[in-house]
Amino acid sequence: MMNDVIEHIGISQLDVKDSFFSSLIEDYEGFEGWFEKKSYQGEKAYVLRENGVQGFLYLKEEDESDDDITPKFEKKRRLKIGTFKINPHGTVLGERFIGIILKKMLEENYFECYVTVFEKQVKLIEIFEKYGFRLWGKKKNGELVYVKTLEKKNNIFTDFPCIQLEGNNKFVLSIYPKYHTRLFPFSKLDTERSHKIEDLSFTNTIEKVYLAGMAGMEKIQSGDMLVIYRTAEWGKPARWNSVATSICTVVERKHISEFNNIEEFIKYCGKGTIFNGLELEELWQFKKYPHIIK
Repeated sequence: MMNDVIEHIGISQLDVKDSFFSSLIEDYEGFEGWFEKKSYQGEKAYVLRENGVQGFLYLKEEDESDDDITPKFEKKRRLKIGTFKINPHGTVLGERFIGIILKKMLEENYFECYVTVFEKQVKLIEIFEKYGFRLWGKKKNGELVYVKTLEKKNNIFTDFPCIQLEGNNKFVLSIYPKYHTRLFPFSKLDTERSHKIEDLSFTNTIEKVYLAGMAGMEKIQSGDMLVIYRTAEWGKPARWNSVATSICTVVERKHISEFNNIEEFIKYCGKGTIFNGLELEELWQFKKYPHIIK
């Protein structure tokens, strides 16, 4: 993960005595031994380090049955979320890690992924459920087992990263380069290797908010597909740096006139927009971009 604030690094590069791991040591008997073993084996994890560890994700492939889970796991190739923890700090970091998990499912052809969590981990369970993890059963130690498959059930969020290609309209949506890669970090171009992917809410969140003023946007409806088109950089030929990079599903479209006041407008845009509070206030005042798409 070149030039990314989230590093894919050896577990041996981390210190289990970092306060970040204290709750894991407390909740999971033998965690320190597991950490030492994985370090010795050269295993890697996805890690955010800013004034100590702030996020940790360890993934592994399994291809076996498991009698410790009820109902029993039959022998099957699965992606296991072995260890996952974040320190919430207002940047929707959890969704960025969910994106990493689901990207790996697609790229490495895993049909099934699972995670074990304790019932007290309410916020973690909420984000897993939002993106299609469903309660399967329990382990003998009381942990809940949540499973996600790539089976589509006609729900924009739980089906993600799968998309529905039939029964909807398709549109091309152009985005300037200065916004594109900050909004879609997984879609940066080879020519953007110097771009540093940061720990920002609109970068991390899976649910983006796009404001625009182009004619015809009133035709866009929930469930439609948007092909994200990165426009050419100023002064450079389009054939070398303009390209379709991503596909999104529309959750909903609103017109700025539907909001009663600026507070409603800013709250709706939330953490998914690249515009800051002052910029949103200006957009509200002058109605430059009246169409808002999630």
